[in-house]
Amino acid sequence: MKKGKKLEPLFLLPNRPKPLQIFMAVMLLYFLFTTFRIETSLAFRTGFVSVSSLLVSEHQQHNHLRKASNFPSKEAFGVFQGSLHRKTMQELQKVSTLSFIEVLNDTTTVANNEFSELHKEARHAWIKGKKVWEEVKTDNMTTFKVENFSDSCQHSISLSGSELREKKGVMVLPCGLTLGSHVTVVGTPRWAHWENDPKISVVKEKEEKVMVSQFMMELQGLKIVDKEEPPRILHFNPRLKGDYSGKPVIEQNTCYRMQWGSALRCEGWKSRADEDTVDGQVKCEKWIRDDSRRSKESKATWWLNRLIGRTKVTIDWPYPFVEGRLFVLTVSAGLEGYHVSVDGRHVTSFPYRTGFSLEDATGLSIKGDVDVHSIFAASLPTSHPSFAPQMHLELLPQWKAPPVLHVNVELFIGILSAGNHFAERMAVRKSWMQHKLIKSSNVVARFFVALHGRKDINVEIKKEADYFGDIIIVPYMDHYDLVVLKTIAITEYGIHAVAAKYIMKCDDDTYVRVDSIISEARKVGNGRSLYIGNMNYHHRPLRHGKWAVTYEEWSEEEYPTYANGPGYIVSSDIAQFIVSNFKEHRLKLFKMEDVSMGMWVEQFNSSRPVEYVHSLKFCQFGCIEDYYTAHYQSPRQMTCMWHKLQHQRKPLCCNMR
Repeated sequence: MKKGKKLEPLFLLPNRPKPLQIFMAVMLLYFLFTTFRIETSLAFRTGFVSVSSLLVSEHQQHNHLRKASNFPSKEAFGVFQGSLHRKTMQELQKVSTLSFIEVLNDTTTVANNEFSELHKEARHAWIKGKKVWEEVKTDNMTTFKVENFSDSCQHSISLSGSELREKKGVMVLPCGLTLGSHVTVVGTPRWAHWENDPKISVVKEKEEKVMVSQFMMELQGLKIVDKEEPPRILHFNPRLKGDYSGKPVIEQNTCYRMQWGSALRCEGWKSRADEDTVDGQVKCEKWIRDDSRRSKESKATWWLNRLIGRTKVTIDWPYPFVEGRLFVLTVSAGLEGYHVSVDGRHVTSFPYRTGFSLEDATGLSIKGDVDVHSIFAASLPTSHPSFAPQMHLELLPQWKAPPVLHVNVELFIGILSAGNHFAERMAVRKSWMQHKLIKSSNVVARFFVALHGRKDINVEIKKEADYFGDIIIVPYMDHYDLVVLKTIAITEYGIHAVAAKYIMKCDDDTYVRVDSIISEARKVGNGRSLYIGNMNYHHRPLRHGKWAVTYEEWSEEEYPTYANGPGYIVSSDIAQFIVSNFKEHRLKLFKMEDVSMGMWVEQFNSSRPVEYVHSLKFCQFGCIEDYYTAHYQSPRQMTCMWHKLQHQRKPLCCNMR
């Protein structure tokens, strides 16, 4: 049997023509050269990332590469030079390379810009933030050290009136409340005094004065979020004199981020028989509403009925608080709500609202026209709940951001979030970010977070970003007046990182109906520039008060038409205009980010028509029926609204009654 010849590669066979050998060898070398060049080019270009292109490497991980033309040139922004090693590539997944240093170092631009003070503030925040972020990256802290609270979980706490005054009217409940907890206040209402501008009354003339006597007792969430106005979990407000009704009333409510819920007013009428009760107790008891003469007649009638042998006699009690007279008020925590009794008689019950739990009530505040003699809190929880911010996070794979599967995303949602809003971000992940359009990556949502003043918070933000993959860190020191920087980062990320058709901005306490948002944008039609939201027309700057705007900050008498900040949409061409103007050092900044967006859209509208779409369903305060967005929603309200939408298939609000 003949031994077969050993087969040689085609281009080495001696009996083949030389041109073919040469051709195949050249093709092989060309193939190797081009492959190496493409990989090197892509690895190099990902280093030149602009404002918020942190997830370029995310696309590489999922084999969906962007064209280099989508990214601004290195002349526009500060960029990284040279090749990137693995650590740098991981860094780009979560950190924005937005840099205002070049823009703000342009002294001509700053000197001629009417918003130069804001530019200077931004530059300072950016320089400091860069230093802080470098420290966070090099920090060896691998685990969060839970804050060591000096207060222990006491079963009962008592304060005298003088001790309460030393604590500025606030008694701390270190471990909150639990079922059966009760707080008793002994005090005396002060006599009414004249007020020029009472908040609880209606004054017909500016010079008119009103006699007012009222006080407020509140259960507050002191440890919800640092450096923010604490939420009022229970607001109990007896108004002895001065209420707009002209009668003594008791008003109860809740407040979250300065947004009040619907008030429960007890005005002397007993709650209707068909009205819901709280642990079997009516929400409002009856008291005598007329003058003292009627009160004497009622007492005489009561005694007459008693004398003639009636077995059951109802008693009409007066309003429970009297100026100059001692009272003993007790608030107790039941299964369904808070119960308030005064001098041993039940007065009112307030049902729990979804936004907060009993353990959130970590402080009791008393202020107003009342002298407090003593406070007692008993039956308090003996186990210490953890208030470490990262304890709100659920490190489960199901909450991680899905991979971006589409080259062109229809809608990108940028969510403004503060560094210590761990609970708010987790609530968004577990609610509307679970929408099928986001899970399929047809819609992409990311949180935009600046750096916090506390180092431990920044360390936790970094860990959170590493795990969930849905946080874009904009490395400047966070400040309310500089929120506009995050908005610029959102627009850049939307057009360059995900090439979205529409870009939406919202807050981390905004609930978003994703499908309704896309439907509204589609109504405008392809190829048309759009600006959608709850529009404000001819609004004037406030020149006095907490939110005052100086003439140096805004010289004109009116703002341009702008959509309220909790939720609005712009088309990609408007976003591109904003980024281009920023690169060219021609973008004006104003401390109110929603007004800034209105100003930029107005500039764009001067060269190309924009379709302004106004809808009240982008709710600015709270929630309305058939909402598109709902603002000021607490973490528990977020999950409540999501569950209602999933199970009842209707956009229903939580706690609107």
